[in-house]
Amino acid sequence: MFRLSSLLLAAALTSVSPALAQMQGNQKFENLDRIDSLVAMTVGANLGEPGGPAAPVDRRLRLAACPTTPSVEGPVFGAAMVQCAALGWRIRVPLIAGASAAASGPVPRSAPAYGAANRFTRAAPVAAKEAVVRKGDPVQLMAGNAVFSVSRMMVADEDGAMGETIRVREDKKSAPIFAQVVQMGVVRIPGFNDF
Repeated sequence: MFRLSSLLLAAALTSVSPALAQMQGNQKFENLDRIDSLVAMTVGANLGEPGGPAAPVDRRLRLAACPTTPSVEGPVFGAAMVQCAALGWRIRVPLIAGASAAASGPVPRSAPAYGAANRFTRAAPVAAKEAVVRKGDPVQLMAGNAVFSVSRMMVADEDGAMGETIRVREDKKSAPIFAQVVQMGVVRIPGFNDF
């Protein structure tokens, strides 16, 4: 009796083992180191550098393995967007502010160790820029590149200086759109820089 039950148990385990191995083999996840590399190559800065990713992609993510190379867009609103069009997933990778930090060069290390400047300390106050767009002003929203250009009249929801990102909307009931102030009365949708 004992021998018969052990044979049945062995037969059951051998039939289940290939099924478990096949399920584990089919369940593949995207290589997060690959995503980190793609983001660094796209933005032109490594992890922790000005303009580069603020931190590696969260290792708890279990993204389905993309059959093609994931596309990386950005920086847009301080982040790179990584997406797999074939499977429909998309993640946002926060970036360290790069334009002003890279232009100013490396952070001086003359301060004491506990008071040294780093990304967690407050930045020195910057002189306020003069607002060229005021809340309620009509603005021309532009999008396009060297080949085409599209524009539409909108209303500013907030004040904005040159280079700042503000909310604009078509009317009071429509959803806001984020746009960058280009000049007085003209805003541009971020991502269309070549016009």
